Amino acid sequence: MALMITDECINCGACEPECPNTAIYEGGMNWSLDGRSNESLINDYFYIVPEKCTECVGFHNEPQCRAVCPVDCIIINPDHVESKEELLEKKEKLNLIER
Repeated sequence: MALMITDECINCGACEPECPNTAIYEGGMNWSLDGRSNESLINDYFYIVPEKCTECVGFHNEPQCRAVCPVDCIIINPDHVESKEELLEKKEKLNLIER
C-alpha cells in the first residue's frame, strides 16, 4: 500500500525529509522518477507519489512520515493497495533507478 496525505495537512514539511524514497513533495511542485519530471499531483498541500512510496518497508519498522506528522493526516491510500512483498520489490526497483 502506498500512503497519502489528506487535506488536513498543515504544510509543516516535517514528513518530506523523512522519506527514504523521496516520495513526498510540496504541493505544486513537480515530482520526478527515472529522470522524468511529472506534474504535481496536488497544489495546496504536501503529497505522496504512490509510485515511489513503499511505506518505508525495507528501511524502517514504520512509515517515518506518519511518525513525525503532528496532525496525523497521513493515511493508507485505498487506490494503491500492495503487499509487503510488492513494496519490497518496488523498493529494489527504485534503488536500481537511482544508481
